Amino acid sequence: MCGIVAYLGNRDAYPILIEGLRKLEYRGYDSAGVALMQDDHIQMYKKKGRVDELDQYCSGRDTRGTAGIAHTRWATHGEPNEENAHPHIAEDGSMALIHNGIIENYLSLKKQLIQEGFTFKSETDTEVLVHLIKSIQKKEDVALPEAVMMALSMVEGTYALAILSVDDPDRLIVAKKGSPLLIGRDGHDYFVGSDGAPIVEYTQDVVYLEDGDVGVIKRGKALKIRNINDEKHLLKRPSFQKLELSLEQLEKGGFDTYMLKEIFEQPKAVIDSMRGRINLKKDVVSLGGIIEYEQKMLNARRFIIVACGTSWHAGLVAEHLFETLVRIPVEVEYASEFRYRDPIIREDDVLIAISQSGETADTLAAVEIGKKHGATVIGICNVVGSTLARETMAGSYTHAGPEIGVASTKAFTAQVTVLTLMALSLAEKKGTISKSQYHQLINDLESIPNKISQVLEQEQHIQRIAQYVATKPNAMFLGRGVNFPVALEGALKLKEISYIHAEGYPAAEIKHGPIALVDTNMPVIVIATEQKTYDKVVSNIQEIIARKGTIISVVTEGDTAVKKMSKFCIEIPKTEELLTPLVASVPLQLLAYHVAVIRDCDVDKPRNLAKSVSVE
Repeated sequence: MCGIVAYLGNRDAYPILIEGLRKLEYRGYDSAGVALMQDDHIQMYKKKGRVDELDQYCSGRDTRGTAGIAHTRWATHGEPNEENAHPHIAEDGSMALIHNGIIENYLSLKKQLIQEGFTFKSETDTEVLVHLIKSIQKKEDVALPEAVMMALSMVEGTYALAILSVDDPDRLIVAKKGSPLLIGRDGHDYFVGSDGAPIVEYTQDVVYLEDGDVGVIKRGKALKIRNINDEKHLLKRPSFQKLELSLEQLEKGGFDTYMLKEIFEQPKAVIDSMRGRINLKKDVVSLGGIIEYEQKMLNARRFIIVACGTSWHAGLVAEHLFETLVRIPVEVEYASEFRYRDPIIREDDVLIAISQSGETADTLAAVEIGKKHGATVIGICNVVGSTLARETMAGSYTHAGPEIGVASTKAFTAQVTVLTLMALSLAEKKGTISKSQYHQLINDLESIPNKISQVLEQEQHIQRIAQYVATKPNAMFLGRGVNFPVALEGALKLKEISYIHAEGYPAAEIKHGPIALVDTNMPVIVIATEQKTYDKVVSNIQEIIARKGTIISVVTEGDTAVKKMSKFCIEIPKTEELLTPLVASVPLQLLAYHVAVIRDCDVDKPRNLAKSVSVE
């Protein structure tokens, strides 16, 4: 959740750190802080609120130093304030530490440290780490890197951390377990980040730390990495690779917000997710990342899809795709629930984990459960080198490009695109669809980017509808079949960025309770596109109108029946039913976006949320 950036080299550290925090602010923006090594002491500044407020606070203050660490926080333990902001510093001022993750056994460790005489200024689990390392140094009389490794072996939970110490002003110590951390190098300059955003401006030569890794970065020296899980703590050879990211991808490109830019990038994201996976004759769909395990997928007893949030909605769409085309039963599970029950998993099951960031803690825990039970574990994510990509047996990248806006948009359509390709590839090999249907679906899928572009041309019309929705305290989204997940996703987008309470339901379910909420003040957004349950949806709309509900519909171009019953109507191009979510979700993204703008909400950084949920 939180953003970590650190630097050690020959340049002025502060500008690198503060700009790095700005690029990581989508990971958390409750508070921010920076610690700089200055001669024989650590100078630290912290501020509640956004990174800009920290930068303003530091203006005119002493920000010298060529080594430093910085952090932008999404609060877990303790409210957002300066006391709980990172970095946290040892009582004697000799060491500063920043941390992303959760120390699950922090209370027992804290109790022990209090008994030893340590005092605590914050409510955080992170401050426990600082004092624990100092305690070990005192008791064991060991150097700081050894004390860090010993402390981390006592810790339960997840962490990515960076440490400055006056013991050696020319050194940074970093470590990783369950939360992402990478190191970039440019000659003798080293850059550390939660992801590549704060690094790519300076270098594309990076190493991704693995779980248990502890790295020691020394000025003018080669990077040294050991792993706490290696009893002998032998040095590892750092495996540097090219960072798959560009500065251009991190800019707004003339758009007012990242979210709007990412909504409009969806035609390209879908194309890039298909690129190289459909041959020129359009008779072969191939996902190279799963070829080795394709036979196991074809022979699977069932697919278990685990995901969270928007990725879970993509999984619900995949349930329709796999069951309809491949004829293999599918269960879609919230990863956060899956990990805490005793699921029945067999060796002939295939577990498919979906995560935009590839760092979602609950999804990664579900992956470990699947592997433990012998299932074939496949990953779908957007970030090259992410933990999910490394921990799954095989998988596919979505190639959507960086998604900075906290509310996911292009990640959803890219995930559904890859899942559609996967379903088509398996169905053709399994012989569960005809050749003509196979070719037709490929052709239809390749037409999706153009159809999304047509929807995006209706932005001004959707903006006018948003003027109406923005005045309402609640909203209901309805869909049937493969469009029920679209209703859920539409409701999620509206609530997370505009703070209007919204719920999504299967259209037929409203008479089993939710219809009690319908009145003249309740906009009901209905996905009523051309599909086999169209007449049923029309009946559901009539039930709402009878209760004086207001209908906002998403229909297939040329529709007349539903259009007449609607206060507002958004038309989308005619689309094959199974592929409708790729098009129908886009106007709902634009609707939520413009409602949020009208309500003066921070679209890219909605309250209480962060992009990469690397904690429970």
